[in-house]
Amino acid sequence: MVKDALPLVAVAAGLLGAAGVTEAARRRVPPAAPAPPLPEDFRWGVALSGYQAEGRSPDSNWTRHESSRAPMIREPFGTGPDFAGRYAQDIALAASLGVDTFRFSLEWARTEPAPGVLSEEGWAFYDAVMDELDRHGLRAMITIDHRVYPGWVLGRGGWDWNGIVDAWLAHAERVLQRYAGRGVTWITINEPSFYLDGERRNRRLSRAQRRTMQARLLECHQRAYAIAHEVDPGCMVSSNLACVPAPLHHLTDSWFVDRCRDTLDFVGIDYYYGLSLDDLTVWRDTIGHYRSITPQPESLRYMLRIYAKKFPGLPIWIVEHGMPTDDGRPRADGITRGQHLADHVRQIQLAIAEGIPVIGYNHWSLTDNYEWGSYRPRFALWRVEVRDGDLTRVPTDGVEAYRRIIAGRGVPHDHQPVCPPAFGVFAAPWETTLGRLQRGARR
Repeated sequence: MVKDALPLVAVAAGLLGAAGVTEAARRRVPPAAPAPPLPEDFRWGVALSGYQAEGRSPDSNWTRHESSRAPMIREPFGTGPDFAGRYAQDIALAASLGVDTFRFSLEWARTEPAPGVLSEEGWAFYDAVMDELDRHGLRAMITIDHRVYPGWVLGRGGWDWNGIVDAWLAHAERVLQRYAGRGVTWITINEPSFYLDGERRNRRLSRAQRRTMQARLLECHQRAYAIAHEVDPGCMVSSNLACVPAPLHHLTDSWFVDRCRDTLDFVGIDYYYGLSLDDLTVWRDTIGHYRSITPQPESLRYMLRIYAKKFPGLPIWIVEHGMPTDDGRPRADGITRGQHLADHVRQIQLAIAEGIPVIGYNHWSLTDNYEWGSYRPRFALWRVEVRDGDLTRVPTDGVEAYRRIIAGRGVPHDHQPVCPPAFGVFAAPWETTLGRLQRGARR
């Protein structure tokens, strides 16, 4: 989706330049402000997804994409990091950080491998994961659909199949009923805009097919939200959005999140990158999995402001956030995972001090995994070498950094950022303009 919007980025860059975004504007950025500690009830978590991490993958749309060498496939899946066989070890690693939330997806392809055929083995695996989380005092955040569905659904047309909504909702209801009452936070559909984009690229969807998928994703979320509150009273439900820099966020928000604000208990945000006049690396990395994008921590706070104004009264949870490295090699700018994490958490602390209701943060990801066609982008706290078969979990500097941050309820008040400030952040003038328009409308 972002790739399709790049011409608009160029236009926006010209407009910002014409508006006088200059070095003088950069000098107006205040020095590092003290960062107050986060609330005691702030939720800390880690995240992964089924197909990307479990290994031993059942027949699904993505295994079929791999066998057909679909456009997004750059290397074979192989064994994966084998969360399916090492879940107890991985959950223990997560607990060692001090987190309270463990996000994973429950794969439809694993629990219903054929139409109407439920796999006892598949359900037993997820039961065991939930029991292991309980043993460590961790609460689950379960994603019902993380861009993966059974191969038999793809064989019937995927999201073109007229029966997919009913079949999807039957799966969702089974999941919700099975784990109701266990304190689960529910994510219905992971990043709908990028889910759509992956289907578009791998299956070469027409415009009409994309519109059909949009409508059906929206219907699935809205109806799953109602089912969740019926079978699991008091639960929290959302669908996490892939946060793209303002004003491009309108392209992805308009067809989904803007239409389901009444079926969100919190705003779930996945933040990975910003966009500014002095950093256009996102242009070249939209296809390369963001391997070398320059970090922009301050853009996170601008986007939090935008969504707080857009959805007044709703809390915000950063459902995914992390930094990619290229095959685990040190970044050219020297920024480490721990430094990147600390600088972004500082922005969350400042956002909450402004009154923005951020209630949680999940780091993506716990271990290295299959980033939708390749193992090159590494986001993990623990490195895992999959290609050579050595699945040892090796800690990065992000592990100890995250432990310190959680124990200290954020970075120290005198933390000095390592990531350099960006110049001409696209979200900054948009956030200011949005606020003015909303204040004018209230008058």
